[in-house]
Amino acid sequence: MDLSSAKVGFVGAGNMAQALAKGIISAGLLKADQITASAPDDGSLDIWKTWGCNTLVNDNTSIFKGSNVVVLAVKPNLFSDVVRDLQKCNGPENQLVLSVMSGITIEELEKGLFSRVSNLKAIIRVMPNTPALVGAGCAVYCLNEHASSNHADVTIKILESVGICCQVPECHMNAYTGLCGSAPAYVYMAIEALSDGAVKMGIPRQCATQCAAQTVYGAAKMVLDTKRHPGSLRDDVCSPGGTTIAGVHALEKAGFRGALIDAVEAGTKRAQEQSVQK
Repeated sequence: MDLSSAKVGFVGAGNMAQALAKGIISAGLLKADQITASAPDDGSLDIWKTWGCNTLVNDNTSIFKGSNVVVLAVKPNLFSDVVRDLQKCNGPENQLVLSVMSGITIEELEKGLFSRVSNLKAIIRVMPNTPALVGAGCAVYCLNEHASSNHADVTIKILESVGICCQVPECHMNAYTGLCGSAPAYVYMAIEALSDGAVKMGIPRQCATQCAAQTVYGAAKMVLDTKRHPGSLRDDVCSPGGTTIAGVHALEKAGFRGALIDAVEAGTKRAQEQSVQK
């Protein structure tokens, strides 16, 4: 499949679908008129129209009939409704379905879709995160047995238009949900707490939050760009007897690292529980 000449259809037109579509267009991978979005009503489709994309109201069957790549971007609890309302059809040859629905396994996707789209084989499950909305996402993906290296390449191009991505085994998807999917919330809490600390020390709130956010961004960029261990970078900042090591000591006493480890573990276990509950 040549992505540049492909038609991409979105089932669901919310924030994550919009982030991916904007990334695809901004990166020059596709023109807007190669993209179609389907949603239950016009409300969430207005923004797509301003970009020049095609829109459909509650017509997911046409998406599957006419799209080389179908992005399933509805809430996980609505997947059964999508399958139920989908009329039996044939999609284009070598069609790929990308699912960004949390907790829906490849087995469940195949069971639901293969009976409706007769020639569909390739399915790739994706775990994106909300920073994709600003082009700084971190996504992981896993392939079913029918997905080819070409399908993987198409997926990489789409995901890299809104951040970074890597392929993982499906058995690790819940753990990545606890990390990539949930950790933005933990970082927001850390930024808020840093800002609170600065306000307590007399810094105005707006400046405190801006400086806290930029500091977190800069530290993250140092890890990514230098590829050095975070502990090594921390040691660079910790002068003997200085302010930073005093702060690090306070964080250690408060169980800072242990709390983050517990948070990732708790998020992973909850993802596992949700998979079992379906």
